[in-house]
Amino acid sequence: MTQPKVRKIRIPKKKSSAKSRKENNLKSRSSALPAKNLDLEQMEQLAINTVRFLSVDAVQKANSGHPGLPMGAASMAYVLWTRFLRHYPANPLWLNRDRFVLSAGHGSILLYSLLHLTGYDLPLEQLKQFRQWGSKTPGHPERGLTPGVETTTGPLGQGLANSVGFAIAEKYQASLYNRPGHEIINHYTCVLASDGDLMEGVSSEAASLAGHLELGKLICLYDDNQITLSASTHITFTEDRAKRFEAYGWHTQTVENGNDLEEIDKAIREAQAIGDRPSLILVRTHIGYGSPHKQDTFEAHGSPLGVEEVKFTKQAMGWPIEPPFIIPDEALALFRAALKKGKAYETEWNMRFSAYTKSFPDLAKKFQQEMADELRSGWDEEVPTFPADPKGMATRAASGKVLNALSRKLSTLIGGSADLDPSTDTALKAMGDFENPNNETGNLQGSIGGGWSYGGHNLHFGVREHAMGSIANGLGVYGGIIPFTATFLTFSDYMRPSIRLAALMKRRVVFVFTHDSIALGEDGPIHQPIEQLASLRAIPNLLVIRPADANETAEAWRVAIETKNQPVALILTRQDVPTLDRTRFAAANGLRRGAYVLADAPNGKPDIILIATGSEVGLIVEASQKLIDKKISVRAVSMPCWELFDAQPQSYRDKVFPPHIRSRLAVEAGATQGWCKYVGDEGDVIGVDRFGASAPGKIVMKEYGFTVDNVCDRARKMIGRKKPN
Repeated sequence: MTQPKVRKIRIPKKKSSAKSRKENNLKSRSSALPAKNLDLEQMEQLAINTVRFLSVDAVQKANSGHPGLPMGAASMAYVLWTRFLRHYPANPLWLNRDRFVLSAGHGSILLYSLLHLTGYDLPLEQLKQFRQWGSKTPGHPERGLTPGVETTTGPLGQGLANSVGFAIAEKYQASLYNRPGHEIINHYTCVLASDGDLMEGVSSEAASLAGHLELGKLICLYDDNQITLSASTHITFTEDRAKRFEAYGWHTQTVENGNDLEEIDKAIREAQAIGDRPSLILVRTHIGYGSPHKQDTFEAHGSPLGVEEVKFTKQAMGWPIEPPFIIPDEALALFRAALKKGKAYETEWNMRFSAYTKSFPDLAKKFQQEMADELRSGWDEEVPTFPADPKGMATRAASGKVLNALSRKLSTLIGGSADLDPSTDTALKAMGDFENPNNETGNLQGSIGGGWSYGGHNLHFGVREHAMGSIANGLGVYGGIIPFTATFLTFSDYMRPSIRLAALMKRRVVFVFTHDSIALGEDGPIHQPIEQLASLRAIPNLLVIRPADANETAEAWRVAIETKNQPVALILTRQDVPTLDRTRFAAANGLRRGAYVLADAPNGKPDIILIATGSEVGLIVEASQKLIDKKISVRAVSMPCWELFDAQPQSYRDKVFPPHIRSRLAVEAGATQGWCKYVGDEGDVIGVDRFGASAPGKIVMKEYGFTVDNVCDRARKMIGRKKPN
């Protein structure tokens, strides 16, 4: 494809003096730039090149980064940000703004340049500190750090999948709150994605679901530059991407020249006019556009152009070599129009919301409360208290009862499973299915009930764990929604990237994992989790809660709903576990402190401390009684959440685990890794450090040592080792 010739302007060879450099600031121009009285086309090209060279200069100064994408995608970004995106830089969190997601997070300097130019609170100095300690311009966009960054991106495909979550959230909120003549939620979600985004499997899963759900306000601009980090896409990526997305149910268009502003404009307008399908616009661009020696090469992808190539590129594009970070007045004016337009958008919306408030005061109050992440009074009043029962129930079953009670009070609660509703007990009965109501076909298998609509609480993710986690992150980031997901614990491995990002973004997402140990039985080692608990506990800022019985499960859900700045993983059993008699044992709200003394030795002076999580708590309760019958003093500790316990004051932790009591035995049907922190050098762990086996669950547990007799034997041996001869 022949590209338009770039206008070349002679650059003076004489170096600028210190004085002239000082004079060439934001409010002045270089003599090498075009004269004033530019027509609109010239000003737009000037603005686009401003984005390119802010990006190039920032990467070069940092000596680190990805200049190629911003250089190639600057034109489409300019069109989107100046002609279409409804946002207000002075109020980045305006509720009805269009969401922009840079799924190709490696091109972060493109986003930072746009944020600075349009007037967000991101000074030019921050661009000069790109990728440096303490700056607001990290290597990849981080939500909560940089104003205007909607979600954390960088692992390819995640941003596109998050965007599906945004689009679902927009549909959901619009369905709940919009009324005839009163639209308070009506916006687009726009994504800029790369070849790598489309290659990663998570984007395929998410795009497939987006097409099925007919999310018409989702628009993806695909930066089709045909170059990856280390090769041409012709080596690895040759399917027809347009036909692939058409098969998913997307509307697709191709723009052959990524610098043709009017063709890009036309394509976006057409995408917006398509109401019942998400849109993919394939824009043929050239990575490193304008670089004489690195355009269309992977050398422009992940490394600075180099001092000499920056010079050659500026010369070729008619841009001053010095000083760096030039922002011409005309270019700045085009971008800063976003402030005036954004204020008008917000003012008009405020007027609409004021009228809405007068017509629907209760709905307006509820909407504001939910978007402010405030829980309504009495939100947990229907959560059941479970009576003592030696047989009990599976914690997954208890979770299902609690979840349904919560859903009747919390319209913010929306989620579902990866085609595992009957197994994970996460169907919200009669709360509706999130589907296009036009496609409802009677009593379809798998429908939960309550009708099909975009206001349904039940999201059917299909067998798409990776996308499920990423979409849930998008829902959580959007605001006004408490998303949950569900699958088997062993399949948390599929979801790890999105769980990690939820923790990094400090977003409340509830990840429900059932079938939590070798006790699930016959499905065998393929389904039996071993290392997954330890793996999840290794993720910073993630609460991992493995409740012991039905009442701890209820308390775990309360914690999950109340926790606003952390995701929570609930680890639940397939098999029944006893519901403890809380008149004999400590109250289940001890879960809030991570670990608590369930039953203590007389005078609080145990010979040994038995510690367990989840289904093994019932086991240590039985073992404790047997040891007591043998005149051994025992303290039984339920430890459902390490992270909550570690956050307690040292005084409380020492109260649960007195430092002088060194005989400690932990029991958990998972990897033993990490338990040494709590049992100490003289303690012991009954765990599982090899793969499971296919057999009935009770037999597997017995063969792996999870019996009352084995717990007692190990406890007696530990105490015996410590007694003097």
